[in-house]
Amino acid sequence: MSENKKYWLENYGCQMNKAEATAIELELQEVGWTQAEKDSEADLVIINTCTVRKTAENRIWGRIGHYKHLKKTKDLKLAVIGCMAENWKEQMKKDAPAVDIIAGTKGQKLLIRKLTGEYTGQEDFLEENRYSFHSSHGVQNSINALVPIMHGCNNFCSYCIVPYVRGREVSRDSIEILDEVRQLAESGVKDVTLLGQNVNSYNDVENSVNFAQLLKMVARETKIPRIRFLSSHPKDLTDDIIDIMASEKNICDHLHLPIQHGSTKVLQDMNRKYTKEDYLKLVDKLKSKIPGISLTTDIMVGFPGETVADLNELKDLLEEIRFTEAYTYFYNPREGTKSFDREDSLPEELKKSRLAEIIEIQRRISKEVSLEKIGSIVEVVVESVSKKSDKELLGKTDRNENVLFHGTKDLVGSVLSVKITDSRGQTFFGEEVLCPGE
Repeated sequence: MSENKKYWLENYGCQMNKAEATAIELELQEVGWTQAEKDSEADLVIINTCTVRKTAENRIWGRIGHYKHLKKTKDLKLAVIGCMAENWKEQMKKDAPAVDIIAGTKGQKLLIRKLTGEYTGQEDFLEENRYSFHSSHGVQNSINALVPIMHGCNNFCSYCIVPYVRGREVSRDSIEILDEVRQLAESGVKDVTLLGQNVNSYNDVENSVNFAQLLKMVARETKIPRIRFLSSHPKDLTDDIIDIMASEKNICDHLHLPIQHGSTKVLQDMNRKYTKEDYLKLVDKLKSKIPGISLTTDIMVGFPGETVADLNELKDLLEEIRFTEAYTYFYNPREGTKSFDREDSLPEELKKSRLAEIIEIQRRISKEVSLEKIGSIVEVVVESVSKKSDKELLGKTDRNENVLFHGTKDLVGSVLSVKITDSRGQTFFGEEVLCPGE
């Protein structure tokens, strides 16, 4: 048990990292740690890392250097955990003596035992070789919650380091998931996102529950008003998943469906396991069964061997599908992946210029899609008071749209009808629409 000791946690990367960081904070608080107001007051600093891109790694090496300097004036422990710790643990042991604890993606649950001394080297060795899920990820008085349901990836896209640092797919017990979602509903959570590196390949073999069945169970057996999930792999988005999305009212009409590129040749080089035509058929099916569905995606530009013709195919695909939003980036080679050091890699400046073209197209499309929604009435879950004014509220629609409108803090957590009056960037502006008699 810690005696009045304080921690400081820095989190980088994806929403899975965010969920795991929240779980670790809850576990620290359970054994007596409290959150420091700033890093210089902490007895323990935890850096939860990302290794997807080199820029993320460079930033974390910089933070390790910061704490190396701070340790000269203060007695504190420095723990580096997560994907970068998994990927570079040997180099970290050698080059970063300021780091006291290194816990990779499979060893995070040992962190508390390491801090309290309740572990053995043998236990450490055994548990570092398998991933175990945390029991709770919800923050008290929160409207939203992230709930991991599976971990790892079996796809081995040729550019992606995730399968190597997260490991093979492991699915969480479906009963545990339902219990956590029920507890979140009881605590006031209104919006739950089911998480996984490849969420729709979820498969609880012991209880014979696949992702479609789990989605139906969460929708029908909990009292959560809104259910989302990410990230989905197109090859695993089956008809039964789409049918359940269409039939269950509390499953949101929004889907993040990474395509990565619009050229079948590039997709095959990426080892994505579907063609452009497969993806377009899937989108047609989604739009047919769930009218008005909001689709977002991930797009990588500048993959080795990408031609002008490939890039034009991607541009045409954007115009055809008209994603609400696309998260775009250029190819970043990761050592250890199959596409690393390919001889047909593109120059950095060419990758950046092609990315700029794609960003410009998608910004125009996003703006056009947003303008089409002005005048419509949407149902909004009020998430918080605006950071700019205590007389404005920020809410979210089931299509994952942020809406800002006038209101007071007592409405946080409410579900309101709001008329969209304007759109700027990724935010809508609106006014509450009162029902007759209110």
